[in-house]
Amino acid sequence: KTYCCWAVNTILLSQNTTHNYTEAWLWLSSLQPAYLGLISILGLVGNSLVLCVLCLHRKPCTVADVYLGNLATADLVMMSCLPFWASTIAQDYQWSFGELLCKIVNVAISMNYICSVLFLTLVSVDRYLALVKPMSPSRLRRATWAKRICLGIWSLGFIFSLPILLFRTVTYVKDAGVDACILAYPHPAWRLHYNITKIILGFLLPTLVVGYCTRHVVAALNNRGARGLPGVRTERKATYLVLAVLAVFLFCWTPHQVMRFLDTLEYFHVMDGCLWGHVLDIGIQLSTYLAYSNSAVNPFLFVLVGKHFRRRAKEVFSFNPWSKDMTYLSVSFTSMNRLNETQRVSIDKPFIGGLDQIYTNVS
Repeated sequence: KTYCCWAVNTILLSQNTTHNYTEAWLWLSSLQPAYLGLISILGLVGNSLVLCVLCLHRKPCTVADVYLGNLATADLVMMSCLPFWASTIAQDYQWSFGELLCKIVNVAISMNYICSVLFLTLVSVDRYLALVKPMSPSRLRRATWAKRICLGIWSLGFIFSLPILLFRTVTYVKDAGVDACILAYPHPAWRLHYNITKIILGFLLPTLVVGYCTRHVVAALNNRGARGLPGVRTERKATYLVLAVLAVFLFCWTPHQVMRFLDTLEYFHVMDGCLWGHVLDIGIQLSTYLAYSNSAVNPFLFVLVGKHFRRRAKEVFSFNPWSKDMTYLSVSFTSMNRLNETQRVSIDKPFIGGLDQIYTNVS
């Protein structure tokens, strides 16, 4: 079921007070606006700071920086879309932002997932090449190629989200009495196709690649013979951050993918029944919001785990534009004074005056 369909179900179920699950739905709906608002604020601030550090730092970005920067961009877009849903839920799922934003907001949310998982996959591949295959030249380890690959991933994420762009619409729901932003597939098979595609291409295959790379990366980190090499020590610092981001991503998104798989089984009536359907709906809701929180947690991982990132952040936010200029001027005036003294000994008075005038004009 789509997110909006769950929302409409919440309204319809809440009208029947004879069911035990009604209280669970009402409790969940009452917490959603505050929860979405909180993670939106944390995610917007945190991911904005991460992008500031990566963009404003004077050193050129590494391949891992390019991928992590694009991951932060995807998370930032995701966090900017959640307030629309927080406001909608607070108004009993009345969508007040028009059909265009109904499509754009939900396409952005869908793109966030597919782009995030692919960026993380590329980050793990980059760590694999850096630590396991350090002597093997590869275009994947060039920042220029990394930017091109990121552009391709954004395009792939948009193509993957085309069904949402086509079938998201604002429709008046008579029983609920609201204009809801819903995903109206023309046939139930569309939902099955979307679930299977997202599970396989958006989770299982990337997880296998990440698992393979992580296994070899951890082995390389434990290799005592390579620990003393300067290049390996630098790569180790970046790798610890990447491993932490990967672990949190799997923790936040795996329950959602499991619930989506169970939802697919329900389509084939493998696990059927009224009670099971309601439990599944609530489980999908909870797992969805756990998955959303991943975009707000990532910036804190950069600060807590990334020692190299903390050092770069200090350099960016403690930068004093006058310090280097004053040091430069001090050295320049000292050098000019010494040169003047030398010139006074070796050349006559008129030329000294001309030289002083030149330095005065330059300074």
